[in-house]
Amino acid sequence: MSDTSFVCALPASRGGNGLALLIASPDSNSVSATEFGVLEFISVTLGRDRAMPTTTRYTSADLKALPDDGRRYEIIDGELYVSKQPRYHHQYTCGRIHKFLDNWIDSGGHGRAIVAPGVIFTDDNDVVPDVVWISDARLRSILGSDGHLHGAPEIAIEVLSPGSANALRDRETKRDLYARRAVQEYWVIDWMVRRVEVYRRCENALELAGMLSGNDDLTSPLLTGFACRIGNLFDELFQP
Repeated sequence: MSDTSFVCALPASRGGNGLALLIASPDSNSVSATEFGVLEFISVTLGRDRAMPTTTRYTSADLKALPDDGRRYEIIDGELYVSKQPRYHHQYTCGRIHKFLDNWIDSGGHGRAIVAPGVIFTDDNDVVPDVVWISDARLRSILGSDGHLHGAPEIAIEVLSPGSANALRDRETKRDLYARRAVQEYWVIDWMVRRVEVYRRCENALELAGMLSGNDDLTSPLLTGFACRIGNLFDELFQP
């Protein structure tokens, strides 16, 4: 196993007395059990040598038992996704879009811009968007006593990490989830090509409304007066 792979020990599910080992490929920042053949879930029963595959459907209760080790654990349709610690440009871009949203709010806008909130749609759909914008009224209705959001923010934002697996997760798997859960807009920010994809609700889907770059302005019908030049989202001094 390459030294850039990782193995994560999970509690044995559903009453077992062993460990579930998640073995991840080194060429992806995020992995899931069914999308990528390079990952295996192995149930190891204590006192036995043989490993057997498991098709466990994970829930929010399983997340509570996972280690606080700097990785991001998410569940989409019962599938566990594990992301390694994000890179500099990912975090820089998250901070920039949050800053522009927050500045708009402080200058007379409304709602809240939140970095990496826990969003629990259902017991088997428990995710962590990079940034969200949520109206005050919506926040009051879905903020739980546990400090998590239990419903859809109006705008969800994901900043891509390198690798085709990450692009697939954010552009397809998460977009489908957000569409089903009534997110109104979805922004996918790609710092590697310095571009933003804007998806807006069209009936029951989130459809591509535009691809913005350079001097284009990012705006939204949900955010009256908000405008952010795309080029300002990315680090000019330390380019990838």
